[in-house]
Amino acid sequence: MFPRPAAAILALLTLFTPATRAESPMRMLTCRDGKLYDGDQEFRFVSWNIPNLHNVEDAFEFFGETPWRWPDAFEIADALDSVQQMGGRVARTYVISVRRKDGDMGDNVHVTGPGEFNEAAFRTLDLVLKIAAEKRVRVIIPLVDNWHWWGGVRQYEAFRGKSKGDFWTDPQLLEDFKRTIHHVLNRRNTLTGVLYREDPTILGWETGNELDSPPEWTRRVSAYLKEIDPDHLVIDGNALNGVPVHSLDDPNVDVVTTHHYPNAGNNNAESVLEAMRLVGGKKAYFVGEFGFLPIEEAQRVLDTVIDEGVSGALYWSLRFHRREGGFYWHHEPSGEDLYKAYHWPGFPEGEEYREHLVIPMIRDAAFRIQGEATPPLPLPTPPNLLTPTSPRLLSWQGSAGASVYDVQRAAKPDGPWATIATDISDAAFQYRPLFADETAEPSVEHYYRVVAKNASGESEPSETIGPIIAPDRLLADEFQDDSRLASRSGETSFVSDQPRKTQEDIHRLAMTPGSTVTYRLNHAVTGVRVWLFTPGESTLTLQASADGESYTRLELTQQTTPGGANDYGYHRPYFLKVTDLPAKTRWIRLSLPAGADEVQLSRVEIRSVP
Repeated sequence: MFPRPAAAILALLTLFTPATRAESPMRMLTCRDGKLYDGDQEFRFVSWNIPNLHNVEDAFEFFGETPWRWPDAFEIADALDSVQQMGGRVARTYVISVRRKDGDMGDNVHVTGPGEFNEAAFRTLDLVLKIAAEKRVRVIIPLVDNWHWWGGVRQYEAFRGKSKGDFWTDPQLLEDFKRTIHHVLNRRNTLTGVLYREDPTILGWETGNELDSPPEWTRRVSAYLKEIDPDHLVIDGNALNGVPVHSLDDPNVDVVTTHHYPNAGNNNAESVLEAMRLVGGKKAYFVGEFGFLPIEEAQRVLDTVIDEGVSGALYWSLRFHRREGGFYWHHEPSGEDLYKAYHWPGFPEGEEYREHLVIPMIRDAAFRIQGEATPPLPLPTPPNLLTPTSPRLLSWQGSAGASVYDVQRAAKPDGPWATIATDISDAAFQYRPLFADETAEPSVEHYYRVVAKNASGESEPSETIGPIIAPDRLLADEFQDDSRLASRSGETSFVSDQPRKTQEDIHRLAMTPGSTVTYRLNHAVTGVRVWLFTPGESTLTLQASADGESYTRLELTQQTTPGGANDYGYHRPYFLKVTDLPAKTRWIRLSLPAGADEVQLSRVEIRSVP
């Protein structure tokens, strides 16, 4: 984690101080006549699934052993500020995770064995509930997954050496799951002192995510939840195959929910309407997940929810700002290699899956379902400019609701300030520095600050960092296009497909055997660094030239890692570095020999001196 200035820490603490304006305490939601109520007011919502809110699965580091880690206070607050700014009143996380042997989760799980629990995981959940209460956003947490991604029913079976499907009928496995329920509901929040079963920040207990459970299992689990906690709502997690009609007469189930994604011949808006008819007011009903839809179909779903009295709908899915700068990214394997997680307030990088249309659509619906007009965006708060790990490379913790940023530079800490870059997006690059200052004079002191902007205006400047002294000039190529290249030959192409395999990088240049990529510098090159991915082995070579005609092969340092267990078939990362170059080198060529494995260039940095 980057160090944070003391003033920024004070500001962060202020952010988490409960609002001083008079607000009534949050109350437990109730259910009657097929509707949700907060006191005597009907409670309806349009908001987001935020899978990473309590357990991050997308924290990529180039040579990191695992992309899993716990979110920190800044990240959780950013996620819930984003929901709040969009008019959301609810956030649904992903599940209570379970240790699995065939994944890369490591210790980032809640359940480590039958009746065994990870205190670090639950302390993070404590923080989520504390901040959610301060932001007045209610949280839904599914208690177990039907799928393997975060560990689920199959892992409970594996703990006991049971067969697939035994989770639903085996008495021992039911008792194991009850121990998890008992632990979660009876936990006392270490930050607020409130028992989970007494915390109105929790909207209700969802029996699981997209379960395929038989009616008897649901009946037993729902009864056990009510036995421990009669005050919270119980939500039936059988959501994937339509309304679980067997729960409509179960006195311990308060809410049913359905999920909606593309399906040949299926009209999702009509499916929601049919679900409403089936429920018939016996239970409250909301759409727990929907997404991967054309914008017109998604709008029809929202219109149906609002116009037909459905209690709410949650879109899939939102990711938030990352502590090292930028956002967390998540390519959706089930989204036809098109959809990724959404980022508030919407960015050009998400245009392919209509992020710039989906975000305002959800925001408008969130206010409309509450009978309110959509307000202007709030002004962004100042971003937190992070101390750079390398001169000229800047990153900052973004402001919720900010669209772009201006970077300012000065020769003295008190200015005068010059804007050296405008409208920089912190969603442009994935897991890389957000801005490279290529215009600063070498060996001169520079100071920096950043201003956040959106449609309502701009923030106050960030804290100032500096002095920063760079000994050389920098060319940084993220392969958004070929504007940094002198030339390329052979079969090369810019690619963005299947980015999960390349740590979510959506801007890459694929090189096939026999291809070359060439850079021309105005000054003598002193160092080259290359980040790339390949499904095989990298045999990329680097060459130097003073005249662009005669090239010399360079000795390079190469670093890689074989990678561990994973679900996505990650490509192997390689980092190449050259620091000993011939005098007067102006040209750098990257070459892939015949017979080599294809490589995808992710980033190139070239340093030079006058």
